[in-house]
Order: sequence, then C-alpha cells, then structure tokens
Amino acid sequence: MENKLPISLKELIFSTCGIMSVSGFEGRGKDELNSLIGSHFDRYETDAVGNHYFYKDCEKKGAPTVLVDAHFDEIGFIVTETLDGGFLRMTSMGGVDPAIMQASDVVIYAKGKIRGVVASTPPHLIKGDGKKLPAITEMLIDTGLELDKDALSEIIPVGTPVGFPENYGTLSCNGENGEILVGKSFDDKACGACAAFAVINTPKEELAANVCLLFSAYEETSRLGGVSPATYRVDPDYAMVIDVNLARVPDTKAIDTVPFAKGISISISAATDRRLTQMTKALCEEKEIPFCTVAAPASTGTNAASVNLVRDGVPVVDIGLPLKNMHTYNEVLSMKDAETLAELVKAFICSEKIAEGFRKESST
Repeated sequence: MENKLPISLKELIFSTCGIMSVSGFEGRGKDELNSLIGSHFDRYETDAVGNHYFYKDCEKKGAPTVLVDAHFDEIGFIVTETLDGGFLRMTSMGGVDPAIMQASDVVIYAKGKIRGVVASTPPHLIKGDGKKLPAITEMLIDTGLELDKDALSEIIPVGTPVGFPENYGTLSCNGENGEILVGKSFDDKACGACAAFAVINTPKEELAANVCLLFSAYEETSRLGGVSPATYRVDPDYAMVIDVNLARVPDTKAIDTVPFAKGISISISAATDRRLTQMTKALCEEKEIPFCTVAAPASTGTNAASVNLVRDGVPVVDIGLPLKNMHTYNEVLSMKDAETLAELVKAFICSEKIAEGFRKESST
C-alpha cells in the first residue's frame, strides 16, 4: 500500500518552510523533517554537510536514478558579538537587504527560541538627511534581556543563528491568480515541499526511475553548495534542479522576471542540458502544464551549474517557481504555481521517454 501524504500541499509548504534552516545550520531540521515526510519514503539519510536525502525506488530492474534538488537552507543571520544591556551584533547568512531590517522581528535560535527586535533609530535622532541605511553588521538586535555582555553570551553565544518568525498566511484570493501565500523562507523550501508532495503521492508502479529527492545545504552562501558532494554521492543519470524565480511586479523589467500565477519557468543556460530541457518543455506541452522559457546565458543562479559539473557531468534541467519579495520575511507565491510545479515533478519522474533517453550504460 502506498504511503500517501495526509496533508495538503499548502499545509506541507507552511510546515516545511517553518523548519529552521539558516544556511550552515540545515542539519538542525533533521528530526522535524523526518517526522514531517521521512516515513513516506523508502529511506531518509543525511550527511556531514547538512544535506537531506529522501529515496523512493521504482523497483524496476536496471532503472536509472533521477535526482530532484531543492536547496533547504534559508537566509538569516549569525550572532557576532554580545553587548551590555541585552544587545547583539550580527552579520547576514545569505543575501539580505538592509532596507527590510530595521524594527523587524527576529528569532534567535539559542538553546530555546528567543524573540528579538532589530533596533531602529527614531527619525528625530538621525543626523543628516537620513537616507543612508546602516549596514547589517552595524545594526543591533534588542533581546530585552537586561544582562551584561558576559551573562548574555552564556545564553546566546557568538555563532548562534538568527532567523525570521514563522508567520504564514494568505492574501486576497478573489482574482484569477487564486490563493496567494505569504511568509518567510519560501526560497527555496516551498519548491522542496512541492517536489516532496509530488514524489510521495506518486505510486511506485508509475515511476520511471528510482528517485532521490534532495534538500541540499549551503546554497545561499556558496555557489558550489552542498549539492556538489550530494550529487557525487547519488550519482544520478539525470537531474532536475528547482529554485524560486523573480516574479514580475510593476516596478521590474520583463526581461529580468517571470509572470506570476501563470506557471513555472524553464531556463535555457550554458549550465543546463539542451536535450533534457527540450524534452521537459515537450512534456509540459503534452501534459498541458503552463510554463515560460527564460534565458540565463552564463548561469541560472541556482544549483544547476554545480550539479552539471559533478563526476563526468550530469544532464540537468532548471525549473523556477515564481516568487515575489524574494529574500525577505514576507515572500509571496501563488498556489496555482505551486500546484503546477508539483504536477511537473510528477510528470518528470514518471516519464519513461526521459528515463530511457538518459539512462547510463551502467544502469542497464
């Protein structure tokens, strides 16, 4: 009997994205991930880098292996110094715009969760025109703990990760875009949730290949990322890398963005395989899965380039989930796009044509 996921895709997105995984601390989510989805796979493994591997075998003799990757790390911060009066200094882990930070809520992941607020200087006290924002390394977190720096360091030592609160909800869903989700860390755990939903709810007899779903580490802070040793370990015949893509809003250029609530994106890049990309596009057309094509000449800005160069090369296709407000604590995505992504992942891992076309000789 297939072990179907008992929760909805929306619930899985919120639950997955709410697991703390500040870049470099992805391993802390092991127990929560295992409890959430681990039992729905044949096996779940981790490694020293912080990668999470979920395997589902098709149980067909000589079947190839397909890797589906979505990075698990999220943007955040790390404590660099404790100060008298319960204040902390920090630096960012991944790209965070200082413009979103002043007066924002944060969660300090010490032995327990501690709430903090990024200190904000009132406009009455700002010298000059006040247009220049302080760097994140110059900002302070106010913990409200009336302690000197030494006592504070016992509770919150240097090196403690800091993230954003788990506030999830929906915006108005009256229009043609359907239900709109808002919250932190959709980049890129929402993609991982969509992939997990698809793999778990696909019967083994429909799979065309053995599947390794990878929640990879260290993407936000390293271009090589944890996906490089993970791909070496799995040694797949072919791969799909999924990451969020910049959704179009009024103050952006069409050339830099993709439509919102209109489907997923497929990248054409030097880092992706021409044939696998074309076959994936044909699969979308066959299954009536909405997509757009984007040009990313040198790099996709995702794990695709790293996967592509492991061992003797891995054919990879790069898929994007449109996202507004990327790298903030209120990212926005469309459930229509999330459902489209889950539909594509299922079609991809069940495609006998793609599996046969990219089967290595060693897999026969």
